[in-house]
Amino acid sequence: MNAHRAFIASVGDLLASWNLPHATGRAYGLLLLSEEPISLDTIAAELELSKGAVSTAVRQLDSWGLAKVIPQPGSRRLLVEATGGIESLLEASQARARTLIAALREGEALVSPGPAQERLHDVIGLFAGYVDVGSQMLAVYRRRRPGSARA
Repeated sequence: MNAHRAFIASVGDLLASWNLPHATGRAYGLLLLSEEPISLDTIAAELELSKGAVSTAVRQLDSWGLAKVIPQPGSRRLLVEATGGIESLLEASQARARTLIAALREGEALVSPGPAQERLHDVIGLFAGYVDVGSQMLAVYRRRRPGSARA
């Protein structure tokens, strides 16, 4: 297996561990290695996937902020490019964690002091810590990002 294919497979495995389809991760890996935006047909050919699987993968990547779809004027053809999406992915994950924290806090009113309440406090604390650390990481990343005012 050449290095490109190994990288693409590795990204596919990683995103699959995050409950995204392996094909979606492989498409993202290919997009990360592409110097220019590429067509859905090129993705399908390179990864030996059906056009339907590629279309689904691209929609998922777009919804996660990991890829951008570029319509071609006067054509049904679409080009796709990877974005810096890990930032978007972390933001989306944090938003989900905040939603979970809010739901768990509603559950606190439903339990009396004891093991269930302690468990809820522990889980809320864990996710609140995750959101805090993620926010700090994003702030540092944004300050150091090439092109930022403080890079």
